[in-house]
This record gives sequence, structure tokens and C-alpha cells, in this order.
Amino acid sequence: MSTLRLMDHQEVNFSPPTSGENGANMARDSKISMHETQPVDHKRVRYPHCVVWTPIPFLTWLFPFIGHMGIAMSSGVIRDFAAPYYVSEDDMGFGKPTKYWMLDQSQARPNSWDVSVSEASEEYKNRMHNLCCDNCHSHVAMALNLMQYKGQSWNMIKLCFLMLIFGRHTGIGGFLKTWLPALIFYGIIVALVLIL
Repeated sequence: MSTLRLMDHQEVNFSPPTSGENGANMARDSKISMHETQPVDHKRVRYPHCVVWTPIPFLTWLFPFIGHMGIAMSSGVIRDFAAPYYVSEDDMGFGKPTKYWMLDQSQARPNSWDVSVSEASEEYKNRMHNLCCDNCHSHVAMALNLMQYKGQSWNMIKLCFLMLIFGRHTGIGGFLKTWLPALIFYGIIVALVLIL
């Protein structure tokens, strides 16, 4: 066992890795911890390496597959293109996520996740928000393109479709917030059509 003296005069004891099975286990454990994704934490609103989604009032009620999208850093902090020339951090534009899609960081260029999300965010701080052409989905697509996620080309249509398929609700509350207004709206329309 060796002693390491730090600058503030504290001492830290450590044992150098041993050869054989213990050394192999330590090497394996350190390799795993470098590539593991931290768990999703719904209470703290932390979604590491996830694309997140939340409904937009009125618009999502009419078209339940359309909503507001963001992408989270490796720490789980969400970045989203919330308004013209503004990218929100840790305060999603239309409220907490109701759905999330966990991505595999190993499918991106090594060590590129946070850098790519930050670069896309800085770029979108200089852009006008356009609901149809250059929006929150486009911001997420740029981040995925910068990190070359899965070696594919990403765009807002593809992200909308894949979030609908692979997105998981954050819980019962997330499910109800996503679908209940649309069900009530379309239920009223069906009832009126049947009555008339």
C-alpha cells in the first residue's frame, strides 16, 4: 500500500492494481464505468443520453404525435430549442417531459455526446424558431448529426416518427398528459357527430 500526499496536505492511501484475476477485474470494472449511462431519474428530471418529448397545449390535443422535443446531456440535463434565439437548459419549454427515448451513446463518435449537444445548442441560439421548418426537432437532429449517431442522417420527420414508436412514458402522469386531452377532444367530436 502506498500513500499519496495531496496539495492540501491530506493523505490518501491506495493499493496498486495486482496482477492476475484482481487486476483484470479492476480493469474490466473501470472500462464498464466509463461507458455506462447513468440511470433515468424522473423525480429530478434527469434523462442522460435521451431524447425527451412533452406535449404542446392545443397543438398536441389536435395531433397527439406532434410535441416539443429536447435532448439531454450525459448528466441528464435537458437542452431544448424553446423559442427564437433561445435554447433552454434544465427548464424545458412546455413543462417536464412526458416521454423519453434512451439512446445508446456507444453508437455516437467517442466522447462526442456533450460536445455535439452543446454545439447544436450554440448554433440554435442564433436561429429564428420556425414551427414547420427549423424547430426543436431540428435542434435535436443537428446534435445527432454532429455526433454521427448510428452513422445516419437525422431530421425532424424521422425523429417525430421514431419518438412515437420508441418513446416511453415517464409514468401514468406522463401518459395521461400526453393522451387524455386528445381523447377528450376527439370524444367530444364523435359524440357531437353521433348526436347530430
